[in-house]
Amino acid sequence: MSTVAERIILPKRLSSCGCCGASEAALQAVDASAFSTDPLEAIRFMREKLDVPTSSWTDLWQQQHTVAFTVAGATSKDLVRDFHDAVDKAIANGTTLDEFRQDFDNIVEKHGWSYNGSRGWRSSVIFDTNVNMAYAAGRWEQIQQVKAQRPYLMYKHLAGQSHPRAEHEAWDGTILPVDDPWWQTHFPPNGWFCHCWVETLSDADLDRYGYQVSDRAPRSRLVPHIVGGRIVLVPEGIDPGFAYLPGEQPIAAEEEE
Repeated sequence: MSTVAERIILPKRLSSCGCCGASEAALQAVDASAFSTDPLEAIRFMREKLDVPTSSWTDLWQQQHTVAFTVAGATSKDLVRDFHDAVDKAIANGTTLDEFRQDFDNIVEKHGWSYNGSRGWRSSVIFDTNVNMAYAAGRWEQIQQVKAQRPYLMYKHLAGQSHPRAEHEAWDGTILPVDDPWWQTHFPPNGWFCHCWVETLSDADLDRYGYQVSDRAPRSRLVPHIVGGRIVLVPEGIDPGFAYLPGEQPIAAEEEE
């Protein structure tokens, strides 16, 4: 078995704006249409979050976002609360990105907020990341409810993107049991503006479509990234901050239960 040291490659810095980690290139792949459904699980996930002011997107890490709603650079609780309400409305009502931008403009004007990046890029980051993660958390909750009947997941990559990630394309069609450890780090979304998803499968589905469960999970080297002045190891192909299950509780919160 290879060691961690053998499976990592040299550190690299994020090619992105420092305020939230998403690159300008990723923005070009965003679909501005509304999400198609409004699952109760996604709405509940968003509404249970606490408003937490932050200076940088690295102030909170991975699972901490399960319990906290943040907008990088939003340092007042009132400002965070208004963005939280706008995202909540987007999820509950199926708001489009263009509609969300109207709320974004009103909030910025109300609070006199000075932010990094362009209006289009900044509003897209807030909208896409929060809505996408809420839907993923709701999806995972639904998967757990039916895994006895539908015990497999297939990784699906959204075709036709202008800037596809090679690793995500390679994972397309991977079929593994719901409880396979690979999903702990690779359940989508796996990065800024990632719109990959999973399909649930039953044994009957495998027979009907001729699918086969993958012999093993795809191998991913651990890649060091310099984030917020520290080095973090992330599976190759996943953006720093996304290598966790959406909706997964922080360790400290789990220990308190």
